[in-house]
Amino acid sequence: MKIKRQETKGKNGKVLVVGGSKDYVGAPYLAAMAAFKTGVDLVTVCAPEKVSWTLNSMSPDLITKKMLGEELDLSHVKEILSLCEKNDVLLIGNGLGEKKEFVNKIIRNCTIPMVIDADAIKVIDVSLIENSIITPHSKEFEILYNNSTRKKDFHENNEDNIKTIQKIMNNNVILLKGKHDIIFTRHRKHTNKTGTNTMTVGGTGDVLAGICAGLLSRSKKFFDSAKDSAYINGKTGEYCQKQYGVTYLASDMLNEVKKFLW
Repeated sequence: MKIKRQETKGKNGKVLVVGGSKDYVGAPYLAAMAAFKTGVDLVTVCAPEKVSWTLNSMSPDLITKKMLGEELDLSHVKEILSLCEKNDVLLIGNGLGEKKEFVNKIIRNCTIPMVIDADAIKVIDVSLIENSIITPHSKEFEILYNNSTRKKDFHENNEDNIKTIQKIMNNNVILLKGKHDIIFTRHRKHTNKTGTNTMTVGGTGDVLAGICAGLLSRSKKFFDSAKDSAYINGKTGEYCQKQYGVTYLASDMLNEVKKFLW
């Protein structure tokens, strides 16, 4: 994806990341920094107060909004929706924990494009939302399918599951992560074959979600952003395996992802 860089601050994308909890500080960090690597101008993280201070110590580049309390909850929704209006893309779910009412209140009232990842995927109905890229792995996809179709007919053959959920998924894009990633909308489908089986290490999905959010904030193209993100994330994993061996970390990917962005 070729994106021309603008010379005005803020015109190259602004991403808002909502996530984090006392047990999962690294997830929003990886997602936020991956978004930065795509060339966006600003990344803001909304997280519980202690998590936000920790994120500030990890990177001086991040803006953090320090939400009172140990966890994000309904009392924070109004402020988060206000922040959405000042950004181009919302990325929600990384390290958040399963918070059904909180997540749904935000995504059903959010007026900007969204990337929905991790725990947030487990509590949504794809038929009730729009304007999002959803990035499940196989287990999260099964949960999403069951929540959205209200059926118990999830098949071993993913082609059948995809055909069923395509009928109700509105204008969303699903990036189904796996040995081969499958990116699909109601009417389009693409298979990405980059990647390696060493990408099971924790955090690689957060990096992917951050790349998605960054590309989407810059291009405003949902399907292309999902497709290109899967390719870039996979190529970065392949490169890291060659450079670091099978023990590389998701944080190593942050250092290398720019090699495959443009």
